[in-house]
Amino acid sequence: MAQRRLFRFKSIHTSMALAFSCLIVGITALLTYNSYRLSASAATGNAKIYTGQLTQQVNANIQTYLDTMASISALAGSGEELEKLASLPDPQSEEGARKAASISRFFRSVVRSREDISTILFVGSNGAVVSDRAEAKFKPLDDITAQEWYRGARDSGGKVAISSSHVQHVYKREYPWVVSISRMLGRPGEAGSGVLMVDLNLNVINNLCRQIQLGQRGYVFILDPAGDLIYHPQQQLLYSRLKSEDIPSLLNSKTGLLTKGKGRDLRLYTIGTNDYGWKVVGVTYPDELVGNKGEIRNTSLLAGGLFLAVGLALSVLLSYRLANPIKRLEHLMKKVEKGDFNIRVDVESTDEIGKLSRSFNLMIGKIKDLMEQIVEEQEQKRISELKAMQAQIQPHFLYNTLDSIIWMGEMGKMQDVVRMTTALAKLFRASISKGDELVPVGTELEHIRSYLTIQHIRYKNKFTYEIELDPDILSCLTLKLVLQPLVENAIYHGLKQQAIIGHIRITGRKHDGEIELRVSDDGAGMTEGQVRELTAKLRSGEDGPGVGLPNVNQRIRLTFGEPYGLEIESEPEEGTTVILRFPEIPGEGAA
Repeated sequence: MAQRRLFRFKSIHTSMALAFSCLIVGITALLTYNSYRLSASAATGNAKIYTGQLTQQVNANIQTYLDTMASISALAGSGEELEKLASLPDPQSEEGARKAASISRFFRSVVRSREDISTILFVGSNGAVVSDRAEAKFKPLDDITAQEWYRGARDSGGKVAISSSHVQHVYKREYPWVVSISRMLGRPGEAGSGVLMVDLNLNVINNLCRQIQLGQRGYVFILDPAGDLIYHPQQQLLYSRLKSEDIPSLLNSKTGLLTKGKGRDLRLYTIGTNDYGWKVVGVTYPDELVGNKGEIRNTSLLAGGLFLAVGLALSVLLSYRLANPIKRLEHLMKKVEKGDFNIRVDVESTDEIGKLSRSFNLMIGKIKDLMEQIVEEQEQKRISELKAMQAQIQPHFLYNTLDSIIWMGEMGKMQDVVRMTTALAKLFRASISKGDELVPVGTELEHIRSYLTIQHIRYKNKFTYEIELDPDILSCLTLKLVLQPLVENAIYHGLKQQAIIGHIRITGRKHDGEIELRVSDDGAGMTEGQVRELTAKLRSGEDGPGVGLPNVNQRIRLTFGEPYGLEIESEPEEGTTVILRFPEIPGEGAA
């Protein structure tokens, strides 16, 4: 409770200034931190993208290089001489020596054209061995065929097999460090088959990888599909276990990023994989990616402090300018509370305060107009109710009804006298009652039954009638004394002048939240022009040819709103239907 009182200020100026200040301090601190974080993150992200691009470029260069070497290998093995040599029963024969010499010369021409090719060697299934060297001293055939490059070519099904970097054991007393590209010619074990091997020295691959600079400690290395190293700038340290790489994780990871280590030893691996299964891995240290973190931090703090000072000054000035017009509005509102609706606010600006002032002026004007409209509508309702009362108790109707009662009494029709007198009493009771303006539809129905009873007795040979209302609407509320003018209009203007017996039908139903009552007759009807003229008079409230129809329509619209009221449908010589619509208002039950 004490904390609430501490932050509760009577002055809106103080509250706004404090709120703006807290908001500016919070936003400035957040923006300063976010600016520093985003700048550092952007620099790190750019460095990562650059590292990834370099790694992918190395990967593409190595892919191109290996594709070229594979093409050279295919070229070297495309001659028919190799197949013929491998098909000889005795490759040491004179013919075999001649073919071997020819193949060796071709191999030498290829090797001399490429400095990165260490040697080219063919080992036939018949024991023939030939290389690019004229007088080569080979190791025993069993030692050669037991080597990895030979087994890999034999098991590859005719595809190119590329070994990891290894020491080659083909020539006696020669142990070069190479990468072997080998492939099987023909089918293993069949005549004319053999393995062609091209040894690549590592100079080209080493040069490609050494050209890449990834910070002070970053580097690039290459793995084969089995996880053996093709190239690593610190290969000797790895073999002596003074340095390690998480090779299993790198093998399981596809092309992308992988983070390993902690603190200063945190390393970011950027991985690219070529078509031969080699993984080119770029290693960077994130703490080297952003070398100017201190400068970024100091710049962010300086800018944040400057923005904070300017923001606090603006908050005080802005809160003062906002508070004064609001205080003026508050003062004028207190006058409105006391009932003075003639005041107006002087609009001096076009901003939100100016809009609020104009809205205030409009609101006061509308309130004043609405109050005057309510007074006028109440007066109209009073006049309409008076007209409705007068319409129900017209002197000529009363005189004619009493004359009918006297005439029937003289004729001895006592049962009709009782019926008409009872109906007249009920009719007067409903007309002069001072109860609620809204009554159940069932009560209004009883009233119209009384009226129809009187008129049916008076005009016994003029019309018949029927009433069909859904039971669900009997308890709903409607304005009292709205059906009698409709029925009276049907009798006097539709049926009275006919030579034949007419018929009046009253129906009622509800639909989509509305109640619809229809009063239909089969009398003279009206033309389309007469219907339009009567509809226009209903809307304007003028007295029309119908008995009380404009008054009924006006009462309904004043009570329930503009969408409701009367609607007229008529055809000449066919009859007229007056439709009364009002909203569904549930009541407690019919009276």
